[in-house]
Amino acid sequence: MRKLFSYLLIPCLALIFTTVDAQNNGPAASPSAKVEAMAGTTTITIEYSRPSMKDREIFGGLLKYGEPWRTGANAPNKITFDKDVMVEGKSLAAGSYTITTVPGKESWEVSFHVHEGGGSNAYFEKTPAVKVMVEPVMLECTVETFLIDVQDLRNTSATLGLAWENTYVPIALGVK
Repeated sequence: MRKLFSYLLIPCLALIFTTVDAQNNGPAASPSAKVEAMAGTTTITIEYSRPSMKDREIFGGLLKYGEPWRTGANAPNKITFDKDVMVEGKSLAAGSYTITTVPGKESWEVSFHVHEGGGSNAYFEKTPAVKVMVEPVMLECTVETFLIDVQDLRNTSATLGLAWENTYVPIALGVK
């Protein structure tokens, strides 16, 4: 009887520990992403987490209009420019920044804060290096998983784009 118990106990324990380990190594709810693009001779690197809609209303629902958003999930996002750039016509020195936004129906406030790591909420109380207002574009399609990308790559310009749900926020960059 002891042998039978031992033979049954060991596989059951192995199954329990395997299940717990699989839960710890499963896919992240908001997986991380890294984007690198060259616009002119400027390298732009973006590191962020990508939350999904999961049948939720995002703008005006989960994220209230007029309230600050960390612009991604998990840790603060990080965007790095290896050369000075212009953001919607305003100068921004080369370096690493965290983007925060305040979504609105008619316009979005987009702020670039010097990236210091730590929690996202700390950035909302700091003075940004650059703050701009941008008009969102309503999309005819749905973007399930939040996306930050660099598009319209030219020798002297690019567009930093934020897309989620049915909203696209184009941020004009001037580059070298």
